[in-house]
This record gives sequence, C-alpha cells and structure tokens, in this order.
Amino acid sequence: MRMPRGGDLGPPRGDGVGWWQGVDGAAGEGENNVVDRIVDNEVIGREAELARLRALLAGDGPRVAHLHGVAGIGKTALLKRFVREALAEAACWWLDCRDIEPTPEGCTGALAQAADTDAEGLPALLETLAGRAPLGLIVLDSVEAWRLLDTWLCHRLAPRLPDNLRLVLSGRHHPSVNWAAGEFTQPPLNLPLAPLANADATRLLIRLGLAPARAAAVSGRLHGHPLAIRLAATTLRERPDHRLTDASLQRVMDELTELYLADVDDGQGRRLLEGAAVVRRVTVPLLHALFPDMAAEPAYESLRRLDFTEVLPDGLALHDAVKEPLAHTLRARDPERFLDYRRWAWQALARRAAVTANFELWRYTADMLYLIDNPVVREAFFPSGAQALVVEPARPEHGVMLERIIATHEGESGSRALRRWWRCQPEAFVVVRDEAGACRGFYCRFDPARVAPECLAEDPVTASWQTHLAADPLPEGRRALFIRRWLGEAAGERPGDVQAAAWLDLKRTYMEMRPSLARVYLTVTDLAPYAAVAATLGFRHLPAHGVRLDGRDHATAVLDFGAGSVDGWLARLAAAELGLARPEPLDRDARELVLADGRRQPLTPLEFGVFGYLVDREGEAVSRERLLREVWHSHYTGWSNKVDAVVAGLRRKLGPQAGCIETVTGVGYRYRPDPKPVSSPRG
Repeated sequence: MRMPRGGDLGPPRGDGVGWWQGVDGAAGEGENNVVDRIVDNEVIGREAELARLRALLAGDGPRVAHLHGVAGIGKTALLKRFVREALAEAACWWLDCRDIEPTPEGCTGALAQAADTDAEGLPALLETLAGRAPLGLIVLDSVEAWRLLDTWLCHRLAPRLPDNLRLVLSGRHHPSVNWAAGEFTQPPLNLPLAPLANADATRLLIRLGLAPARAAAVSGRLHGHPLAIRLAATTLRERPDHRLTDASLQRVMDELTELYLADVDDGQGRRLLEGAAVVRRVTVPLLHALFPDMAAEPAYESLRRLDFTEVLPDGLALHDAVKEPLAHTLRARDPERFLDYRRWAWQALARRAAVTANFELWRYTADMLYLIDNPVVREAFFPSGAQALVVEPARPEHGVMLERIIATHEGESGSRALRRWWRCQPEAFVVVRDEAGACRGFYCRFDPARVAPECLAEDPVTASWQTHLAADPLPEGRRALFIRRWLGEAAGERPGDVQAAAWLDLKRTYMEMRPSLARVYLTVTDLAPYAAVAATLGFRHLPAHGVRLDGRDHATAVLDFGAGSVDGWLARLAAAELGLARPEPLDRDARELVLADGRRQPLTPLEFGVFGYLVDREGEAVSRERLLREVWHSHYTGWSNKVDAVVAGLRRKLGPQAGCIETVTGVGYRYRPDPKPVSSPRG
C-alpha cells in the first residue's frame, strides 16, 4: 500500500499532557517535549501575533489570553513557537483538551498529572504551580472541546490564578460572553488568528518546495490558510499544469484533498483514509477492528506520516479541515459504507470501554460520542459555534430578576414553590444572561439527597418525585437529579436560546455527577415540543406522577441512565442510532421480561426484583447475601436457596437467553447480555 508523502511538512505533534521547565534554558527531553520539533516555516507571517503573546511575559501584562481561529489556521504551531521562546524564563503546562473529560475534576486531574504533583484541590494545585518557576504558563489547546467547562474556566479557574501564572486558551471560537463579562484586573488578551497575507503565503509555498513563479500564481487562491498551503505544496509540485479552483476555502480544501487522495493508487490506502475520517481518533486496535485484512501497525504508521495527521495523547487524528470533506464525500458517495465504519468502530470501542479504568473512560466515551449524529448530544460535546449566552450560578442580586420571571410565567402555587426553593436552596439556581448582564432566564436543579426532607415535601412536584423514588429506589450509592424548572424571560419553558443554554449546562452537571448519577426527573406543562427529543434521549413520561398546579398539568418525565451512568447512557444513544441497540430486557412498568423474539413473560415480585437488580448492575458479580438484603430486605447472612430458586425460575422464563444470568462460583450471579453481532469489513 503506497501512501502520499508526508511527515516533515506536517503540523507540530506531541502528547496532550506535558510540561516543559525552561527557566534554566533547558527544555525537557523525550517524546513529551514537542516544542523542540517545531520548525520555523510553520510560523511564517505570525510576527505580530507573537509580539502580542509576549505581553503575557510582562509582570503587568494580561493574565489570560484567547487565541482563536478556524481549523488549520496554525494556532497550535504559533503557541508552541511562543512557548519555545518563553522557556527562557517560564515553565509551561500544556493540556490538549480533546482527550480530557470536560469537568473541573478532569481539568485539575490532568493539570496535576502534567505537573507531576499530588496537590489536591484547585487552590493547592495553583499554589504548587506558582512555586515551580518565576513565571508559569497554563496552555489549554483545542479548548472548544471544553464548551461544557467554559463557565468554570472563566469564573473559577481564571480568577484564582496567582500573580505569576498565565492562562492561554486556544480554540476555534471567539471567546464566549462569559469572558467579556468576567471580572479581571487586566482584560484578557483577545487574539484572533487571521489568514496569512498573500506575500507570506507565497514565502511559505516556496519554503515548502514550490517554484517561485508557481507559488506566486496559486497563493492568492489558498485564502492564506496554512494547512491548505501545505496540501497545495505537496499536491501541485507534481502537477505543474493544474489550475487550482478560485473558490471558497472549503471548495479549495475539497479539491486539494481529492488531489492528495489521487496519489493513493490502491484501494487499501483510500479505505484507510475513509475509516480514519469517520472516527474521532485512530488507534492500532481500532484499525484492526475496521480493517482486519490489513496489518494494523504498518497502517497506523502510514497514517502517522501524512501531512495532515495530528498525533494525540493516545492515537492519531486526521486534521479536521481534511477529515470533514473526506467524511462528507464518503457519506454522500457510499452512505452504507459510512454507516458500517461507524458501526464497526462503535463495537470495538464498546469492548474497550467495558474493561477500561474509570480515569481513562472519558476517552472511549468521547470516541463513541463522535459517532453520534443526534444534534442535541453532538452540539453539547462537539460544538459547531461559540456560546452566545452566559450560564452561571445565581447570586443574591439576581433575586429580583428571578422573581420577575417566575411571576410572569407561573401561577400562585408554582411561584410559591419556586420562591421557597430560592430561599432554602439558592445554590440550586443557575441564571442565563446576555453579554450586557441582563438575566434572560434560569433553571433550578439539585440532588434530593442533599436537601431537607421538609423542603421536598412542601413542593407538590418534588413530593411526587420522592414518592416515585420510594416505590422504585435507586441502588445503594447512586444519585438522582431533580430538574425542578427552567424558564426563559420571553419564552417561559418553551424551546429557545435560554432553554438550549440551560440544557447544555445540565450536560456539565451530568458529567460532574457521574458515575453515581443514575436518574433524572424533570417537569414541563407542555410535553409536545419536547416529546420527540426526549424520547430519543431516553426520557419516559410518568403519567401517575404528574401534578396539577394553578389549573395546569405539570407532567413528569424521568431518564434512567442504567448501570453505566452517563457513559452507559451515551453509549446506548450511539448504539441505537447505529442500529446496534439491544432491546431492553425488562419492561419495568409492566413488570415483564422482554425476550429477543418480542415475546413477553410476566414476573413474580421477587423475580422482577432480582432481575432488575442484576440488569441495573450489568457485568457486576452480585452476591446472594446482597440480593437477600436489597431485594428481600433480609439481613440473613447464611446460605439460602431462596435466591437460587428465583434465578432458576427466571432462567426458565428466559429460555434460550437463560445464559445472560451467569453463575459466579462462590459469589452469586451476574447479568451479561449478548451484544448484537455485526459482520466486520473485508476487502
């Protein structure tokens, strides 16, 4: 298999978590020190931007900087050039946000790993970093992957920076309104990265091997885009008569990508690039799953040497500016093969995720999320635009605005309940405001286990939810989240920008509460606008737990995440979209087994309790004593055949599927369903 040339002309590469101590003039050695592999031609034409970044090194300079621009514009290369210069007087801790879960714990854990410290908690961690060098740089690259964490970065991390630490955020989008409205002693440095000037583009093309006359002729058609320039230099050197399209950047990138692929003169090479364009990152095991007829290690190496490949902390990725047109072309030309690649990738990732330690689980969750087309989920984790509204914890001064919104959209009883929550649980409220500071809406959410029982009982809605929890209790150690209400100033509970911002922020709450989050409750007065989306996400309507307030029905919907918490839920969403979802084995409302052929079997109360307990803990070995305690509510710890008798009855009703209840010798039982097989690609 012959692949296009590459390697030396590719973007700078390196691990996503690393640090470089350069105060003594010597940067760290080894694979983590990607700074040493930067070459000058990757920052041609960026002298003005470099000069502005150097302001961070001054004692009275800005403490936060935002570098932003479109994919492939050269943000990472510029930052690494700046860091290389700064190493003479500063230490740097570099995080690639794409591979780190978007939670405060994910950020602080990765930063502590980069700094090789056991310091716990954000204040202690920042103090440790501040003591390492006279000046320190915390660089967050690809920060658009942390959209869920934007408010925390702005209002928690940045304000706590010691005087000698600087925070540099690099991403695709303009800083959100969070940063314009934040309180900083020095305004953040806002540094948009524009296309290269035509003269600089010509210089770079010549540096990359194109003849001066040819470089001057084509440079104006490349929109000053460094990745397009690199691709043009590679593809046009051997095509002296090719006339490049004078069109939009996307059209030019599509054309250059097709020319590049034309050099792949065998079917295997093209298949390899197509598969790599469908997934978030490429690993050797994933290549083996996608292409069992290829030698995975050489295939991985051929991808690594490509001009538009990025080396991630744990794998490779095609640059998005090339990946997106490749994936789009494949989807349009061969939609079935596009779906097959996603299916095969999901199966391989699901197998890996099942045996992955919790601290590494986010990588596989993010990989599976990337395979989802559902816009509600995809926008939350892979945003296509900048955040337009500020979402932040409510403060006492927001009370007047909250009161006005509540009075506009709620009746007497609903208003009284929300005002009571504002008094007894103010930390449950989150406000949504615009750049000018005006409160556009709010939402209220909390963990009922951390609220006074009398507060829950006084509100008819939460009292109803508590009744449901008592009748269908969560396993020990699992938590629920009550989303009591969201209201926009203009639209109330109806869909709109406020509701979208609230739901996006709720995804952050989901992530922070995992892996203990097991169930979410919410209420709306009009289910219709949300019915389709809610059903897709797995919410169930509970008619028996609706409440009538002020002449309006407040419907209750519930989302059960299952044994895998948020990660398991997201994996199920991906599986369902790809046609790989297993049917739910238990209809909890009807208290029936649902067999693979569609038949149903009624269950006794004890059979329902035992099977439900095992299903909720898929893959976990559960002892007989634990089942006696949790299902029978018995504290008997000796040997008993009660559990065995119930399991025997379940297995009879399961028939050919009886093997899903495994006996764990000396312990008890385990539920392990058989996933639906999908054939692997061949040839």
